[in-house]
Parts: sequence; C-alpha cells; structure tokens
Amino acid sequence: MKVDYSTRLHDGLTREILGCALEVHTALGPGLLESAYEACLCFELQKCGLKIERQKSLPIFYKSIQIDCGYRLDLVVEDSVIIEVKAVDCLAPIHEAQLLTYLKLMNCRIGLLINFNEIVLKNGMRRIIY
Repeated sequence: MKVDYSTRLHDGLTREILGCALEVHTALGPGLLESAYEACLCFELQKCGLKIERQKSLPIFYKSIQIDCGYRLDLVVEDSVIIEVKAVDCLAPIHEAQLLTYLKLMNCRIGLLINFNEIVLKNGMRRIIY
C-alpha cells in the first residue's frame, strides 16, 4: 500500500486551520459577509503563529505568456494550504472545482473550502486534495 506522506504532513496544519475557523464561527455565527470571516480567520491564524498571505494574486500561464486576470486566493497558509472562504447558502460543485483549479495553478496539494454560512460549521467544510 502506498502512503502519501505529503498529505499526512499537512494533517496537523489543516486541523489547526479548521480549529481557527471553528473559533471564528463560534464567535460570529452565520450570516456575515465573506470578508468579515476572512479577516477574523486571518487574525486567529496569525495568533497561532502561522504564516498567511491574504488575497494573493494568481496569474495564469497560457502557453508562453502570463495573463493577469485578477484572480485572488483568499488565504494561503504556510505556503502550502489554500483556503477559500465562502458565505453562501450551500456549497456547490463549482466551488470545489474553483479550489481544485487554484491548487493546480499554484502547484499546491491541499485546499480547504470553508462555508461560514452554516448553522453547524462542520457541514460547510471540505478538504480538497490535488
């Protein structure tokens, strides 16, 4: 059986990130804008000593040119986990596809899709592996 060690190494980090997300959701509950959850999640992640990049630019390379299309990653934690923050009625397949595309373009393995507009945050969490 083949073991994917890179994914296992990220388990602790993603658990810590999800713990921070739960802290934010417990304090604020559902119903706010994505930007509010993103700012509070940044605060919690930084409080834990994690390196984060907020609204990181994501250029697209098409054939031999770089195209700056204005794509932005909500959060990148420790240069290895992309977080896409949502505040929608329910997650749709397009949200997972969006994050998977970001993972491919950034050559990252792990992404977290977190929808804060849920009564129980666990129902709005998705871990995407590329």
